[in-house]
Amino acid sequence: MNTLGNITFYADDPPALARFWSAVFGYPPQEWAEPLRSQLLASGLTEDDLDKRGLAEDPTGVGPRLFFHHADGGKTGRNRLHLDITVQSRDGDDRPRPDLLAEKKDRLVALGASVVRLVEQSWGPWPEHYWQLRDPEGNEFCLQ
Repeated sequence: MNTLGNITFYADDPPALARFWSAVFGYPPQEWAEPLRSQLLASGLTEDDLDKRGLAEDPTGVGPRLFFHHADGGKTGRNRLHLDITVQSRDGDDRPRPDLLAEKKDRLVALGASVVRLVEQSWGPWPEHYWQLRDPEGNEFCLQ
């Protein structure tokens, strides 16, 4: 059996992008705190190495683990892969509520996301209502 380890992003500022995505998922911000920092430095990594990495991790181990690695060049095109973030309804209803979706979108924009567009269409028998967004470094994702 295989399991998903990390979802890895290349980033211009990995620690900042890790903080953004930690806030998106409600994870505590991850810094290279002690004793891990000392262990990493003792293993041969440098402060510069630590500044070129970031982590967003669910402390319960249930949600996705996101790893951020310094990019060697700028983002030039559309993502070949993107995340779909599902908004959990307060009342347990699985159907997306436009008001709650808009509220969550506004929260993500306040964190540094930008809006690409609102999608309202049908795909065959399934209605679609979601926000297409970009994180602070331009990576596309959807809020549904």
